[in-house]
Amino acid sequence: MQCAESLRVQAYFDGEVDAISAAEIERHVEHCNGCRELLQDLEKVRRALRSGISYAAAPPALRAQILQALDSDADAATDAATDAATDDAVRSAMPVKRRPARRLRAFGGPGFRIGAFSGIGGAALAAAMAFFFVLPALSPLSNEIVSAHVRSLMPAHLIDVVSTDKHTVKPWFAGHADVSPAVADFEAQGYRLIGGRADYIDHQRSAVVVYQHGAHVINVFTWAASGARLPNNTTRSGYHLAYWQQGDIQYCAVSDTGWDELLGLVRLLREQP
Repeated sequence: MQCAESLRVQAYFDGEVDAISAAEIERHVEHCNGCRELLQDLEKVRRALRSGISYAAAPPALRAQILQALDSDADAATDAATDAATDDAVRSAMPVKRRPARRLRAFGGPGFRIGAFSGIGGAALAAAMAFFFVLPALSPLSNEIVSAHVRSLMPAHLIDVVSTDKHTVKPWFAGHADVSPAVADFEAQGYRLIGGRADYIDHQRSAVVVYQHGAHVINVFTWAASGARLPNNTTRSGYHLAYWQQGDIQYCAVSDTGWDELLGLVRLLREQP
């Protein structure tokens, strides 16, 4: 018989629960064989999917062909718009009684087929470009971090330990997170330390150091390196994400502040001993 906590265990596995719920589920799994086996099965499936699925970039020849086709469509559309504007201007300058009647092109005639092919072909090529060039850029880790960042902005979710003192924040992570992150206050440079919390990222208890820069909150997530390559710096849903690694700890700073401001904090953190 399936345990009543199985749905919460699946949400825990997907990183969709807060830190308190994650701790409760971890305690439950210690005593529930069914939920422990469920977690093991889910992890096996994830490993199989990750090892069996790889992203492939579009070959250079296909990329060039798609870009050339899109350029041709754009040029054709521009020419058509120019011709239409010129035609309208000429017709408006003509006396009404001398305006010639326009013949409709027969449905399925050469003009119709060319126009339809151009529209459908352009849409198909645009979809192909999105598949080949946008899909590889998607990162489950980035989406996971953005979700955690957005959740943290809800009332009473941002901070577990409220303090501007790094000597208070850093020791708090012992026992609450799997890593000990770099913690420093850069108030003089415009980045005020306001506290920290524990979150759940990449199946780990992540330490999150929270800064305030003007009206913006910056969450700095830290977790133990797993050997997987970090994503490139990116933007998701209006939030910028900057990744880096120091030693065996991986970091991601995320905020809706400007890139220059976000990278300014990253630079200060990377300069810490």
